[in-house]
Amino acid sequence: MEQTFAIAAEWILLALIATVISIRLGISVALMEIAVGVVGGNAMQIEITPWVNFLAGFGAVVLTFLAGAEINPDSLKNNMKESLAIGLLSFLLPFAVGLAFAYYGFGWSIDAAKIAGIALSTTSVAVVYAVMVETGLASSSLGQGILAACFVTDLGTVLALGLLFTGFSLKVVWFTGIMVLAVFLVTPMAARVFKWYGGRVSEPEIKFIFLVLLALAYLAVVSGSEAVLPAYIIGMAMARFFLQYRETLHKMRAIVFAVFTPFYFIKAGALVSVSALYTMSGAILIFLIVKVAAKFAGVLPATWLFRYDKRTGIYTTLLMSTGLTFGSISALYGLSNNYIDSNQYSVLIAAVILSAVIPTVIAQKWFFPLWAEEESPMELDHKLVERGAEHGN
Repeated sequence: MEQTFAIAAEWILLALIATVISIRLGISVALMEIAVGVVGGNAMQIEITPWVNFLAGFGAVVLTFLAGAEINPDSLKNNMKESLAIGLLSFLLPFAVGLAFAYYGFGWSIDAAKIAGIALSTTSVAVVYAVMVETGLASSSLGQGILAACFVTDLGTVLALGLLFTGFSLKVVWFTGIMVLAVFLVTPMAARVFKWYGGRVSEPEIKFIFLVLLALAYLAVVSGSEAVLPAYIIGMAMARFFLQYRETLHKMRAIVFAVFTPFYFIKAGALVSVSALYTMSGAILIFLIVKVAAKFAGVLPATWLFRYDKRTGIYTTLLMSTGLTFGSISALYGLSNNYIDSNQYSVLIAAVILSAVIPTVIAQKWFFPLWAEEESPMELDHKLVERGAEHGN
């Protein structure tokens, strides 16, 4: 038991250091957690135990749920066309370019090239949502549209992985049916739980949400899908319901950012091998450039089509260029099933994790929308609270 406490202390120390540095430098805490994870994994040799894997995985699930729950249904409806267009282009072009470059440029096998294309096509909901929350954009129309586009991109990733490799078994059919039922049933069930037991210090309503997410995550993994996918769908299904319970979302957000997401982001950084970065830096840099360039070629023209100003268009494109969760999952799936070797995995995982850091830093430092600085996060959130009260009446 004493070893468990020692390992936990190391991880929490790294999380605290990342938080302090992020505050002092004005950089997203998620990015700093990835950075200290690189140091921890290579210099301190921090141990990734099964319970660390669980906390990191559950952090990704709840963070993805919150990202879905933050999307205002009315805003989503108003921005549906641009979210679909940006999300599809954000997936299709990097997938095609990444696959072609791995196959023709590096001479990878066709299966390895497919894995590369899928890994490079992703956008990290976790990173984007963390940035949206810290900057206050999660409640804005821009933030809502970006989060919805992220879902479209990652849905394309999951479908590509299923179509090209895993296939669609009877388990997937059963899971799809269960998800349809969950979408229609979870909100009425939550309404009763919140009405009967809400407002107590033991927070039974939060425990109910966690139970739903864990149960659906289990069913998703058993069916061959990914645990974070049902979390996002359920979050979007409950978004209108949570307009009336913003305080509960804030409590969940505090729990997740304090306890779970540090393990998720630090683990992502710990998986980066500094020696691999050095020995295979050329290939990693090329894949990173291929991903970001393909994202720009697809997403930036779409932002112009929907009349984004230049600064906001570049900011949106940079955030859509991030990758982490599904990119890592795709690369690990390829390695586990012998579609790629350990060197190819190291190249892909490093490129994916660097894409979570570099585009985000550039976006925050040089392209943050000027108009967003005029509205505080509290003002934006207050508007949503008022809308929720209107729907509740």
